[in-house]
Amino acid sequence: MNTNIQYLGTAAAEGWPGIFCRCEACRNARALGGKNLRTRSQAVIDGTLLVDFPPDSYLHMLRDGLNLPDIHDILITHTHQDHFYPDDFLFRCGGFASGVEGVLTLYGNDTLKRTYTRFVEDKPNREIIKQRVACRELTEFVPAIIGGYRVTPLLANHAKNEKCFLYEIEKNQKRLFYGNDTGYFPDATWDYLVGRPLDLVSLDCTMLKFQEGTNHMGIADVLEVCKRLESIGCVHKDTRIVITHFSHNGQLLHHEIEALANPHGWTVAYDGLNVSF
Repeated sequence: MNTNIQYLGTAAAEGWPGIFCRCEACRNARALGGKNLRTRSQAVIDGTLLVDFPPDSYLHMLRDGLNLPDIHDILITHTHQDHFYPDDFLFRCGGFASGVEGVLTLYGNDTLKRTYTRFVEDKPNREIIKQRVACRELTEFVPAIIGGYRVTPLLANHAKNEKCFLYEIEKNQKRLFYGNDTGYFPDATWDYLVGRPLDLVSLDCTMLKFQEGTNHMGIADVLEVCKRLESIGCVHKDTRIVITHFSHNGQLLHHEIEALANPHGWTVAYDGLNVSF
């Protein structure tokens, strides 16, 4: 049985075109439209397991048919606003939503747990929110069963004041690696990945034409990561490589990214892309 990942948002924090930006890359994206218009990062696996909850989640519901009332599990990579926007969870409570069933559970790091707790305790209807939205802290390299998937949080190389997560997600003998936001992976993550074949690898490529590697990645960094993944037995001939989470500061439009990615066999994500593997 195949697994499907749909890329709902494929931009970095400010979107593309950037919300207040007049740079050439943003002007060109506005003029060309189509795959060059990118919202904040989010993906959904098999229509049921959501990864991240940006401010654009409502747009993704309208535009892409994301069935938010039926979503009960959300993996959060980290708490930067373009990946975690908790205010909209208020609208899962009575007075805003009817016919709501079950609890929506957020899964992520210790910062997520603290942020969720502060968010809830600050609200007068805190007990109602707790009945609708819960939060569970995960531990790096310790697998958890979430919505029928075996999910293992791995460490990213991203924010210095937060333990950010990448995710290995497994079901039906399919193994997906969701790898943004991050630079070149920490040693502990590389050690974990040795000998674990991956069917789809989704990688941060925020900086595009520029090499960075310490907080995000560009095409040159992704190439290094892919070579190492192959050397340790993660990437095989049928592995799908998808690059995503693009910033206008990387200065390449969709067709220009494809021109650089195609020789390596990589898929360039765009908003709405579905990949089955």
